[in-house]
Amino acid sequence: MPPAEDRPRKLLLVVDAPSLLHRNHHARAHTGITDRSGRPAWALHGMLRQIIEAIDGFAPDAVIFGLDDRTASVRQDFYPAYKAGRAVKDAALVEQLDRAGALLDALGLATLTPPGLEADDVNASGATWARTNNWNCVIITSDRDAFAHISEHTQVLRLIDGGINGSPLLNPARLYALYGVAAEHYLEYAALRGDASDNLPGVSGIGEKSAAVLLEQVGSMDAVWADIEQNDGQALIATLDTWAAESGGRRMGATVVRRLAAPGARERYDFNIRIMTGRDDLDLGLTPDVPGSPGLLPLELDRINAVIGFLNVEATRALAIRVLSTDPASGGTR
Repeated sequence: MPPAEDRPRKLLLVVDAPSLLHRNHHARAHTGITDRSGRPAWALHGMLRQIIEAIDGFAPDAVIFGLDDRTASVRQDFYPAYKAGRAVKDAALVEQLDRAGALLDALGLATLTPPGLEADDVNASGATWARTNNWNCVIITSDRDAFAHISEHTQVLRLIDGGINGSPLLNPARLYALYGVAAEHYLEYAALRGDASDNLPGVSGIGEKSAAVLLEQVGSMDAVWADIEQNDGQALIATLDTWAAESGGRRMGATVVRRLAAPGARERYDFNIRIMTGRDDLDLGLTPDVPGSPGLLPLELDRINAVIGFLNVEATRALAIRVLSTDPASGGTR
């Protein structure tokens, strides 16, 4: 057996179930797929189909699904306007969101619905669990919030229109190529930019481009705020203006400092950080050293036949039997 440091890390797949259900509801409603009891099942089927394909490609050693607590919200209690303005959910989507946990549990996969919290917090805790246990982690989601967890241990498969195989798998280098932001500073970048989908305005006058340049040139928002508070932002102005001269960009040092020093700017940034930061200390309940415990593969053939068969799509049942009833042994192709 090779030394521990030479062995490949095991892989944890963390699935943002509500994100996938929302996406599949809108993408697959036209199919009208129902389960054997006649209830809507297109979002559930689409989510499971994508996850089976992901397991086939990544060959994870464990899989956990994060779910939102749909009865309480710590973030909404703190900020009643959180996610305000989103369209009312279709009744068929709500019904499938409510059934997802029981369906996944019946299949033998691990799920976590943290009280008052969201799947985003399970994503954060999964990334931390992987780092602590020296595993790798892949988070599957369509939400950019997960980019804050990208690291040497954790990648994010962001689902877009191409499905599992056509979606980008983001590591620190690819994230930087897309946004010009180091992975460890993505949360700061997001807090500056804001998030309209969660009804979180950004710092007034600081857009994506200026936020990326600011963090690239200065390194962290702690350093930015310290210079503004202690030196009226003079070092910050000099750094940004030097960047402009060297890159041929527009001089923006004084403008950025003025906007960050404006009344309410620091408060807005700190507020966004508080809302956007995922809880990373949740107990995932994973026991990878106990064979047959929830979340570990392979799954029982009888469970696969019963649960996937109930969704009434024979091709997916056949795929599930092939992928989920055999030991993946960390031999994925992605």
